[in-house]
Amino acid sequence: MSSPEPSALAPDATAPGSTSDEQRLHELGYAQELARTMSGFSNFAVSFTIISILSGCLTLYGTGMGTGGPAVIVWGWPVVGLMTLLVGLAMAEVCSSYPTAGGLYYWAAKLSPHSGPVFSWFTGWFNFLGQVAVTAGIDFGAAQFINALLDLQGWFSATQGHTVLIFGLVLLLHGALNTFGVRLVALLNNVSVWWHVLGVVVIVAVLGIVPSKHEPASFVFGHFVNTTGWGSSLYVAALGLLLAQYTFTGYDASAHMTEETRDAARTGPRGIIISILVSLVAGWVLLIGITFAIQDYNGEMNTATHVAPAQIFIDAVGSTGGKLLLLIAIGAQLFCGMSSVTANSRMIYAFSRDGALPGSALWHRINPRTRTPTNGVWLAAGGAFVLGLPALWNTTAYTAVTSISVIGLYIAYVIPTFLRLRLGSAFRPGPWQLGRWSRPVGTVAVVWVVIITVLFMLPTASPVTRNSFNYAPIAVLVVLGFAGGWWLLSARKWFVGPKVQGTAEELAAVERELGST
Repeated sequence: MSSPEPSALAPDATAPGSTSDEQRLHELGYAQELARTMSGFSNFAVSFTIISILSGCLTLYGTGMGTGGPAVIVWGWPVVGLMTLLVGLAMAEVCSSYPTAGGLYYWAAKLSPHSGPVFSWFTGWFNFLGQVAVTAGIDFGAAQFINALLDLQGWFSATQGHTVLIFGLVLLLHGALNTFGVRLVALLNNVSVWWHVLGVVVIVAVLGIVPSKHEPASFVFGHFVNTTGWGSSLYVAALGLLLAQYTFTGYDASAHMTEETRDAARTGPRGIIISILVSLVAGWVLLIGITFAIQDYNGEMNTATHVAPAQIFIDAVGSTGGKLLLLIAIGAQLFCGMSSVTANSRMIYAFSRDGALPGSALWHRINPRTRTPTNGVWLAAGGAFVLGLPALWNTTAYTAVTSISVIGLYIAYVIPTFLRLRLGSAFRPGPWQLGRWSRPVGTVAVVWVVIITVLFMLPTASPVTRNSFNYAPIAVLVVLGFAGGWWLLSARKWFVGPKVQGTAEELAAVERELGST
């Protein structure tokens, strides 16, 4: 049995003096518990920061050098970017209709009138997995870059154990910022946009002007490299798409932040689309600029610091200049991880608000001082640390974590799109919509996600050994098995999808209580 359609509460589910955003949230069944202070630019900034071209492009650049090389790095980016844009357009249309912090799992429930709870349940769990994995991927990548800088300074050798230690410290920093520095986080999200844009300009300009030599265009746009051990160039090129697809994740943050955003039914969808478009253009410029600046391909791919871009910077512009460029990248990655924890905690807050996580009462709790889900922040950080721990013994662990984030997030992204297609003309669009393009855009988006879901579960290195095994399928199966088992044994009897919090009077009482603390 599906949960009642919250829009049936309108127009009585609105409190006197409510804004249109609050009224719509009441119609969807929720009180305005979170502080609605975010502008449209800030909403875009969160997604753009989590996509973070200076994080995803750089942290997987070394992997890309061996899985297709420059040809796949440079041409894979626009191909994946355009496919991602279609996925984002389909998501944005649904976001406009249902602007809630629950985002994807809420949409799945409302787009399936007869099977809403089960679709909502599995969408939420895949979204939870993907959000935790992307936080792990971002902060582990930042730890690698920080360790590389410390190693170049001669302060701290670049070992996996040291990287995991720094990884834990970075997660602690981001958890603390989201707990005690909520206003600072909002400010830093806005600063992050300009840091990323100007950072790309500075890095590309320096790499374009300073080096005494550059690779020829034929190398940058056509050279293919395969160090995976696999014999099929097509298979290796497909594996190389992970660099771009992993970078283009996390833009669902704009949806998760809609309960804190003004004019959410319009600014949420715009945040999703603009963050993808800006990242598509700026990221391509960045990848081309770095590839032209390569001085010693084999040496930089196999650098002792395990961070290929760091060695490219050093070889191209010298030690001091290279370290300064590395600092720009590290700053962007720290901004990215901070925003990822923010968005992840909002998803945890919303999913536990409906009782779908073990210990939901704890994770849904709102800090009365900051009106943010503090406990959810620490679940996000702790879960990310657990996912990153296999790096202590698995050489492909980072690739596995990034694969998990892509698989988890994109399955969650596409389930509402599939359900919206199935619903057809019965779907009630919001103020931002695709019109006649909705069906073709959604169809291509679904097909693309099916392809990449299969692709990124495949082995990435040959021969497959204990140390090189891609454990992405194991992580996905563990979560799927847990969520599926819990559903069959218990949750199907009580989980009805997103819960309506109460009548108009009850919603107003919740808001008054929060306002008085």
